[in-house]
Amino acid sequence: MPKAVCVLKGEVEGTVFFQQASDKDEVHVTGEVKGLKAGLHGFHIHEFGDNTNGCMSAGAHFNPFGKDHAAPTDADRHVGDLGNITAGDDGVAKVDITDKMISLSGELNIIGRTVVVHADPDDLGRGGHDLSKTTGNAGGRLACGVIGICSSHTPNSFSNVTARL
Repeated sequence: MPKAVCVLKGEVEGTVFFQQASDKDEVHVTGEVKGLKAGLHGFHIHEFGDNTNGCMSAGAHFNPFGKDHAAPTDADRHVGDLGNITAGDDGVAKVDITDKMISLSGELNIIGRTVVVHADPDDLGRGGHDLSKTTGNAGGRLACGVIGICSSHTPNSFSNVTARL
């Protein structure tokens, strides 16, 4: 069973895990992000695994089919459009997403790409702002990290790593 992990660093921090039973199955994304303001924050896979210039060198959303930005439930969307995560009053967002478009192998493989947590809510392409159809008008990049292959012995969720954050 393919597994991957992303350690997020920046203005906020977190760890995100990716698990897929087979290349035809959905990817289950779990994890935790700490230090956020309460509310919604855009959560995307960006095209490059390059963080040499902070999160800016990660490029745009992973979008190999040239689609407009949209919600994760929309048929026509960027592959990297994972919507929003929600932080509570304690500044912690628990991530628990299942996505049918991203993959841990093949053409839509996200391993080696970057996860970005944004400062503002993703409007899912419906906001009417100039940036709605490209970024969801989700604001600045608070944290990012490259998605890497992880050991089969790595936990499947954030519960065993939160003490290290």
